[in-house]
Amino acid sequence: MRRRLSHQDAGALPSCSSSPEASPCSCALHHRCLCWSCCCLTSRSRDQACSRRDSNMSSLGSLQRTDESGRLSLTEVSSWALSFTALMESPAGRRIFMEFLCSEHSDENMLFWQACESLKTETRRTAIGERAKQIYLDYISILSPKEVSIDATVRETINGNMAAPTVHIFDDAQAQIYALMHRDSYPRFLNSLLYQSLLQSLGPISPTSNT
Repeated sequence: MRRRLSHQDAGALPSCSSSPEASPCSCALHHRCLCWSCCCLTSRSRDQACSRRDSNMSSLGSLQRTDESGRLSLTEVSSWALSFTALMESPAGRRIFMEFLCSEHSDENMLFWQACESLKTETRRTAIGERAKQIYLDYISILSPKEVSIDATVRETINGNMAAPTVHIFDDAQAQIYALMHRDSYPRFLNSLLYQSLLQSLGPISPTSNT
């Protein structure tokens, strides 16, 4: 589900360099990693994970857990409805939002955003060039099945800078995709069965929990 953009918005995950066998695809409820580098996500693992979306709600218990804290709290989950920033700053929030994006066939947006965040942590010049090229091939190239929707001006600028890429080469495109997720996917996520069922499974929200 890709929608063309007419304007930009700003916004801003740690990365990992795990192998494909430890793919962090958060489309799968039984994920192995909360570290979100798309560079180690293979097309095969992405497709296999997305194919399990129809059984998501039967595995609600696994959504209630995180590898770091053991269990989600109602306070944390309800805070995701307060702002998109709160959702994106939560490792568990990103994981569950990714599950929703996968069900809508728009997970390339989060994967691209995360790949850009990962690129920004790179300090070696040769590695920057290699990772930038891979991101370009995966998400910017018009030949990619995971191409993200960015405007023509931003795409042309990226094309012109690929000869000597920096860690900020995709900043404008990343901002547009962040804005697209915020404007388009986030409201639907909050109203989705996935999020609402997770909220209900954690218990009633107290009158002061959303203040």
